[in-house]
Amino acid sequence: MKLLTYKTNDTEPRLGFLHNNQVIDMEDFGEISNFPLPTSMLELIDMGFELVEELNDMIAETDAELFDEIAYEMDEVTFLAPIPKPRKNIIGIGLNYTEHVAESARTLDTTGKLPQKPIIFSKPPTTVTATNTEIIKNTKLTEQLDWEVELAVVIGKKGKYVPKADAMDYVFGYTVINDISARDCRREGQWIVSKGQDTFAPMGPILVTKDEIENPHNLNLSLKVNGVEKQNSNTKFLLFNINDLIEDLSIVFTLEPGDIIATGTPAGVGAGRNPQEWLYDGNVVEATVEGIGTIVNTVKEI
Repeated sequence: MKLLTYKTNDTEPRLGFLHNNQVIDMEDFGEISNFPLPTSMLELIDMGFELVEELNDMIAETDAELFDEIAYEMDEVTFLAPIPKPRKNIIGIGLNYTEHVAESARTLDTTGKLPQKPIIFSKPPTTVTATNTEIIKNTKLTEQLDWEVELAVVIGKKGKYVPKADAMDYVFGYTVINDISARDCRREGQWIVSKGQDTFAPMGPILVTKDEIENPHNLNLSLKVNGVEKQNSNTKFLLFNINDLIEDLSIVFTLEPGDIIATGTPAGVGAGRNPQEWLYDGNVVEATVEGIGTIVNTVKEI
């Protein structure tokens, strides 16, 4: 399923799904199907992936005329982040593409050695923002605002000490995250100030359930600034793939439904360029992952 959190001029945030290029409200679909359904993404995830399988069957069995009664056109809704308020910090993975390791060593305070285990950091829930919103550049904190397109994994069930071979059983779906980073805000090697400022995790535009992505380890991902391509790679080049990450993270702490893992960014970030490039007021950033979509954000300096 292609799931979204959205609102209209007349509603609070709602859960919906895409069907025939229209937005279908999840709760309304439940009413016409005589099957009570949740109103938020986290509630849906909590109900388990089995519900997604049931929903797919229900959609296939529903007459097209019934969808017309509860459908919105795409331009009638505002897309919010799929999970607008995560329960916990987003789990970030640093230096997870080989070429990004090399470019970071040239310009940042990293060694250039390939990590032997995933490098883990986090981004607070307040970093989350949606497509078609502003990325806030606080000029009192940073002059070196940078971009990082990433595939994000959304966890679907509780897991501790998850074997690598079973890791995909714990995935609910995927979305896109732009891991915005203030390169001049590292503090003695700690990344939270660099990564954790408000609006530093644009997310969306939708959440695609795992059954729709045949192989998450073969997805193109790219990023443009003002229409100029800056990053272009594929998730097959992940140093630690999704199975590796889930196994490692679940040893460190318990993974829970709704947890979000940003899997890392490929080469092409601004800090790795010669000369270095940064984001400025009015810049438009487009981050794309194959099979999911594109999030578009504009930089706003304050």
